[in-house]
Amino acid sequence: MNAVRDPIAFELFKNSIFSLADEMALTVLRTTYSGVLKDNMDYSTAICDAGGRLVAQGLTLPGHLGSMPTAMEAVMRHYGNDIRPGDVYILNDPFDGGMHLPDIFLFKPVYVQGERVAFAATICHHTDVGGRVAGSNAADSTETYQEGLRIPPLRYYVEGKRDEAIHSLIAKNVRVPVRVFGDIRAQLAACHTAEEGMADLVASYGMADVKHYLEEILNYSERFARIAIGELPDGVFDFEDWIDDDGVDFGKPIRLKVAFIKKGDRIRADWTGTSPQVKGAINNTLSFTKAVVYCALKSVLPGDIPANEGFFRCVEVVAPPGTIANVVLPGASAARGLTGFRMTDCAFGALAKMCPDKVFAASDGGNIGVSVGGYYADRTPFIYVDFGCGAWGGRPFADGLQGNASLFANLSSSTVEMTEVEHPLQMLAYEFITDSAGAGRFRGGAAYRRDYRFTAAEAVLQIRNDRRAFRPFGLYGGGPGGPSINVLNPGRNAEVMTSKVTRMIRQGDVFRYDSAGGGGWGDPLERETWRVLKDVRNGYVSPETARREYGVAIDPGSWTVDEAATDKLRHELRRKRRWAKVPFVERGPLPEGVRPQ
Repeated sequence: MNAVRDPIAFELFKNSIFSLADEMALTVLRTTYSGVLKDNMDYSTAICDAGGRLVAQGLTLPGHLGSMPTAMEAVMRHYGNDIRPGDVYILNDPFDGGMHLPDIFLFKPVYVQGERVAFAATICHHTDVGGRVAGSNAADSTETYQEGLRIPPLRYYVEGKRDEAIHSLIAKNVRVPVRVFGDIRAQLAACHTAEEGMADLVASYGMADVKHYLEEILNYSERFARIAIGELPDGVFDFEDWIDDDGVDFGKPIRLKVAFIKKGDRIRADWTGTSPQVKGAINNTLSFTKAVVYCALKSVLPGDIPANEGFFRCVEVVAPPGTIANVVLPGASAARGLTGFRMTDCAFGALAKMCPDKVFAASDGGNIGVSVGGYYADRTPFIYVDFGCGAWGGRPFADGLQGNASLFANLSSSTVEMTEVEHPLQMLAYEFITDSAGAGRFRGGAAYRRDYRFTAAEAVLQIRNDRRAFRPFGLYGGGPGGPSINVLNPGRNAEVMTSKVTRMIRQGDVFRYDSAGGGGWGDPLERETWRVLKDVRNGYVSPETARREYGVAIDPGSWTVDEAATDKLRHELRRKRRWAKVPFVERGPLPEGVRPQ
C-alpha cells in the first residue's frame, strides 16, 4: 500500500520513533554517573530528521526540548555542508545555540546504508564546567566569562575518532572530569541507541518510507496544533509578574510581562515590556524563553499533540534582545532556570484569562537550585548539585499537587540516602510545611523544607531561590502561597539569608531552605468543610488558619467540625467581603520597603 495513504503504518511508525526517543532517555538514566542526572534526571533526548528538525522528544524536560531546535540550527549553520558519518558535535555556548554553560548538547548524525537519515540529540546538565564557583551555577556571577568553559559548536568526534584536543581542553577546565566524561559517555550511549533503532526502522519500512514518515509527523503535528489553537478564543491576553531580585541588586524587583495574541490558528507570545537583562546570572536565552511558551501552550492544548517543530510552526515568540528574556553578551545565564520557571507562571497567568477552566494558580516558583562545592583534606574535590520543586497552584477542579515536580522541569528529587553516601552532607529534615499552601476552594500545594548539615571542613554554598517578596499568586479569589526562605543554622542564632546565596560554610553548619507554597484557586469560603478538616488532620493547615482563611471551626480534641460556629464564621467573613470585588489574581502583601521599580 502507498505509504502516503496508510494511516495504520504511519501510526505505528510515529509510536516507534517516539518510543526510540524514550529509549534514549532510559539509556542516559542507566549509564550516567552524576546525581543531577541519575537522581534529578536533568537531561533530555530527541531525534531530529536529516535536516536537523526536531521530530520526537524523550520523556524528560520540556525546558530542554523546546530549546533543542536552536542548538541544532547552530550545528547546521557551522557544519551543514560538511557533516560526515561518525561525527559527533558538542556545544554549550549560550550565545551560539546553547542555554547556559552546564547544559552540554551532543548531536550525532545517523547514517543508514550510507545515507543520513536523522540526528540523535542529547542534552545533559553537567555537575561542573569550571568557572569561579564549583557547580558553575552561581546566581551572582555578572558576566558569562565567570561562569565556566564556553564551548561553541565543535566537532568532538571526527568520523568516529575523538578529537583529543577538545577532550583535553574540557578535562583541564572542570573540577570533576571523571564524572563529566562519564556523563558524556552516557550521552554517546544514547546516540548509539538511536543509531541502532533507526537502522531497525529503515530495515522494516525502507529508506523512502522512513523519510516520508519523519516529514509527515511534522505536518501531522502542525495540522493537529492549528485545529486545537483555532478552538481557543481570539484576543489579547496579558499578564505581569515580578522576580524578587537578581542576587546582585538586592531588593530590586524584576518585571516579567507577556501578552498572548491569538488570531485564528496562530498565536504569538510577546515578552516586550519585560525587564532589561540584569547583572546577576538569571538571564534567559531566547531559546529558553521559547521553551517556556511551548510548554505553557502545550498544557492548555490536547495532550496528544506531539511537541516537535510541527507544533512550533504555529507559535511565534517575541522577546527583544538585551532583556532578561533574550540575553546578549556579556550577560550571565548560569541560574537562568529560575527565570524560566517564573516566566512559566507568568505565561500561565495570561493563559488563565484565555482558558480559565484549564489553568492553575502560581506554583512554588521552583526549581530551587542548591550546590555545595569544596575539597576534602587530600584535595579531592566534591560537588553536590540538587534541584528541587514541589508545589503546584490550586487547579480549577482540584487542589494543587505537592511533592511533585514543576511541569516545566519534570525533575525528580535526589534521595536522602544517596545524598548522604556520596557527599559530605547529612539530611536532617525533608518535610511539608504547615500553612504554606495558598487558601482557596482548591488550595495550593504545600511547600516543603530541607535541612542539611555539612560535615567536611569548608565549602562554598549556593542557593538559587525566589518567591520571597512576590509570593505565588492565587487566581479567582484564591490566596497567595507562603513565601520561601533560606536560613543558616536555624535555632537560637539563626541567620536569615538572601534568596540567592553564594557564601562559605564550615563543618557543622546547617542550612535550610523552605520552598514557597502554591497559590490557591477560587474562594476559600467555598471549600467543603470536610476537606478543610482533612487538611488540618494531615498537618497542612492549622486550626487557626482554618478559622481565619476558610471560616471553618474545628475542635482539635475530637477532630470534628463545629457546624454552627462554622456557619457563623463564614457569614461574618462573607459580610466583610460583600462589597469587595473578587480579584482575578491575589499576590499578597509585599514586605516593607519592597516595591516594583
